[in-house]
Amino acid sequence: MTSATPATIGIDFGTTNTVVSLTHGDGPATLVRFQVEEKDLFAFRSALSFQLHEARDGGSPERVIEAGPWAIDAYVEDPLDTRFIQSFKTFAASAAFTETRIDNRRYRFEDLLSAFLLRLKHHADGAMDDLPPRIIVGRPVTFAGGNPNEALALERYEAAFARLGFTDIRYAYEPVGAAFFFARELKQDANVLVADFGGGTSDFSIVRFERADGALKSTPLARSGVGVAGDAFDYRIIDQLVSPELGKGSLYRAFDNRLPIPQRYYSAFARWDQLALLRASKDMRDIRGLAATALEPEKIERLIEVLDDNHGYALYRAVSGLKEALSRDEEAVFSFLAGSVRIEKPVKRTDFEGWIAPELQAMEAAVDEAMTQSGLEGAQIDRVFLTGGTSFVPAVRDIFIRRFGGDRIETGGEFESIASGLALIGRESDLDLWSQKAA
Repeated sequence: MTSATPATIGIDFGTTNTVVSLTHGDGPATLVRFQVEEKDLFAFRSALSFQLHEARDGGSPERVIEAGPWAIDAYVEDPLDTRFIQSFKTFAASAAFTETRIDNRRYRFEDLLSAFLLRLKHHADGAMDDLPPRIIVGRPVTFAGGNPNEALALERYEAAFARLGFTDIRYAYEPVGAAFFFARELKQDANVLVADFGGGTSDFSIVRFERADGALKSTPLARSGVGVAGDAFDYRIIDQLVSPELGKGSLYRAFDNRLPIPQRYYSAFARWDQLALLRASKDMRDIRGLAATALEPEKIERLIEVLDDNHGYALYRAVSGLKEALSRDEEAVFSFLAGSVRIEKPVKRTDFEGWIAPELQAMEAAVDEAMTQSGLEGAQIDRVFLTGGTSFVPAVRDIFIRRFGGDRIETGGEFESIASGLALIGRESDLDLWSQKAA
């Protein structure tokens, strides 16, 4: 007999990746998967590409929009004629971001998000064709940005998800979604701290789970967050290992003076997709001119090659490879090989931890805030669940080992836990306890 429990859907729209999960009846949450060549993926890269293709019949050019790994492929194959956007979640709560223009067309944040979601749905190969009216969308505890406008972000989300046909759009904190996913394994009452580390934000929630009459009852106790995570770690690596080899910190001659190379040329390295924009900016002419006046011209020539030949994605992969290696080993070799650019350096884990010390301190302060809100002592936290790719970084895990002991820390489902937990929340009888509607 088919259960009368309606289907639910949860979506974890992340800075780096997006994951979708569905429930059918009383069964478990299952991930939506995407076939990319011979790979079967559930983590869909949060990226967009825009291209203009010449019409075959001589008419107006055709605008082609892609998302996820297909967007990356389009950008890598034709970087100069592709507008590539990733990590755009970081703009969700920014009142300063009103629109961007692509091929003379205006795109607001909700336009970008809806375009992304429509392509994600397309690539799900039918798994998202018959959607329920209700969706539970993950949201960070603290949105990224210097002065985030939470209400604005949720309004933008609302507009984008409504375009997919959802009529009941609700939001749940991302670490709370992860808590629901992990709670399946609990055999007894427990106070649970969930730490969710994404690309742009790190979020923390403390939840009390209790069993009564065979059912699991849950009560939220505290939540906190900070707008730093894996992307900030990437930039620290680039700033220490790559930018100095591309001229940062060196000098150039201006008449009888020796002046520092402008720092702004290297700010674009915070995100590799921004390098194409630097190449198209007026700064590029000045950078080319520096090759003749720099005291270390070979470094500026490397910078020009990285920009001209679109080595940004290769750089991103090199940085990701180093982080993964240092999560396993005490020392690893950073290797960025692209065209004639060769940057290879040994890196100790302790050095990397020193570079990211400010971010680690901000994360720990957010954990302090959650603990204070909950009114619990460290000994009263029974389980700690770590989720998200940055949770693999040993220095991040050490924050929790020092405070709670290694025996209380658990991992697993680092990339699927939030989306699956959100879908499970959709089956809760008291949705207002765990989710909210945009004002």
